[in-house]
Amino acid sequence: MDLGLLNKVAFVAGSSSGLGRAIAKELLIEGCKVAICSRTQSKIEAAQEWLVEESGASPSDILPLVCDVTDEAQIENALSKTIERFGGLNLLVTNSGGPPTGMIDDLAADAWRNAIELNLMSTINMSRAAIGPLRKAAKKDGHASILMITSLSAKQPIPSLYLSNVSRAGVQGFAKSLSEELGADGITVNTILPGYTKTDRLSHLSESLNEQTGQPIDQIEAGWAANSALKRIGTEDEFSAAATFLLSGRASFITGVALVVDGGAVKSLL
Repeated sequence: MDLGLLNKVAFVAGSSSGLGRAIAKELLIEGCKVAICSRTQSKIEAAQEWLVEESGASPSDILPLVCDVTDEAQIENALSKTIERFGGLNLLVTNSGGPPTGMIDDLAADAWRNAIELNLMSTINMSRAAIGPLRKAAKKDGHASILMITSLSAKQPIPSLYLSNVSRAGVQGFAKSLSEELGADGITVNTILPGYTKTDRLSHLSESLNEQTGQPIDQIEAGWAANSALKRIGTEDEFSAAATFLLSGRASFITGVALVVDGGAVKSLL
């Protein structure tokens, strides 16, 4: 299937590793020009090298940027550099790291504020900054896209992930609202909710739970796998394939959707 992504311009946040980097790789394979960002120069430069090797793309097709997505000015600067380099913007992927684990008595007010800034406000500010260029792209090509990475915790809360459960759910409300407003412009807005996927973030989560509960890491991960219909943990490539389709013109009649990519871990009907 030709996804129609050749020479499209994408900005992928939180892409020095994990799911963001995996999406960047898939977009490059499909022929996109991709801006990637991280808070750390060395990490984003290492990600560029990895992406060149894994995707076969030219280094000139990748723009590595230092950007703290909790800083509105840095977001605007990164998007401006992307447009200056590649001539426009067709696709936006919002993404950020997960907040710390903890139960209600473990979390002070600042932890809640930081989680909202990290997961919700960063998504809102990236979207606000990108809407103008995306409208131009949609007017020219008939389609542009925003994809927000959240978590299955927005649909089925996970014990000890209070901060993620709440902040990710806020992103879902924002995405649904934005999809209604931007639909007439030809811009699709969707969220993608990863389940337990083999990333560095998942390893950190299992280590944290091991410290809190004393349960061995292999048992923790086996429990996650057992809770899914497919009885295994997912891969980055499986997630990024679904994300890339949602970003593409082949998904131009899909908007306002929360797609769970979790191997059947969420048990709700809808």
